[in-house]
Amino acid sequence: MTQQIRARGRPKSFRKPEDIPRIQAVDRAIDVLETLARGGATSLSALAVEMDQSPATLYRILTTFRLRGLVENNDATQEWMIGASAFRIGAVYLRRSTVASRAMPAMRDLMAATGETANLGVEAEGQVMFIAQVETHESIRAFFPPGTQGPLHASGIGKALLATYAEARLQKLLENAVLTHYTPQTLTSPTALRADLAATRARGYAIDDNEKTPGMRCIAAPIFNHLGEAVAGISVSGPSNRLTADKVAQVGALVTSAATSISRALGADMGMVWLGNLDSNQD
Repeated sequence: MTQQIRARGRPKSFRKPEDIPRIQAVDRAIDVLETLARGGATSLSALAVEMDQSPATLYRILTTFRLRGLVENNDATQEWMIGASAFRIGAVYLRRSTVASRAMPAMRDLMAATGETANLGVEAEGQVMFIAQVETHESIRAFFPPGTQGPLHASGIGKALLATYAEARLQKLLENAVLTHYTPQTLTSPTALRADLAATRARGYAIDDNEKTPGMRCIAAPIFNHLGEAVAGISVSGPSNRLTADKVAQVGALVTSAATSISRALGADMGMVWLGNLDSNQD
């Protein structure tokens, strides 16, 4: 008898994700996890108010998650928080690529050389997601916990990645993106953003000059893999009164050097990327 083998991973009647109706109970349960992740330890009543949900419904979800280790409950304070199993599941995202482990030594060196916080981020669903950070020892510092997301057009890493986009891909993004205004310095027109990206390509690093948060400056460069794809970005961020305008070129050189070092560790041919033929990137 001949056994037929079908590829695993999706049902025979597979449709695109956007064509499949959502399961409301699953959606609500994920909302609970995301709300806990944003707010930290939270009481059931506070969670119910924040989510505008029935405490009884939320309690059933939380109890189910607790049995699986996804959330924990402090009996003394009656507060709920993210559990160890949620961390283990999320950590799989980092293990998909060696970029985080490859980048960490360079990030430590970058923090030591500049005295400011070094960050590592990737593009995720049209935003920058920070996946690692080496904090400065200064009391006032930039802080982006792993999982924090930020806008592509108003962040150093975001603009460093956008500068590597082929024209068709960039055009498609600008046609659909909302360039949200955060500060008077935010670039909210496609024309202004394009000019900034051209300057980024010319000098080799991107600058977030108080564009997302007033009083904070960030300098970033892209990281490439062995296929010449920009897979992440590395940055230095800190208060503008420490990371002053006259330090930008010096710090920019250190950031691009760190990005180049990590890219080479990932197998990138630096003669073929960044200032090379970007039109070969995928659209």
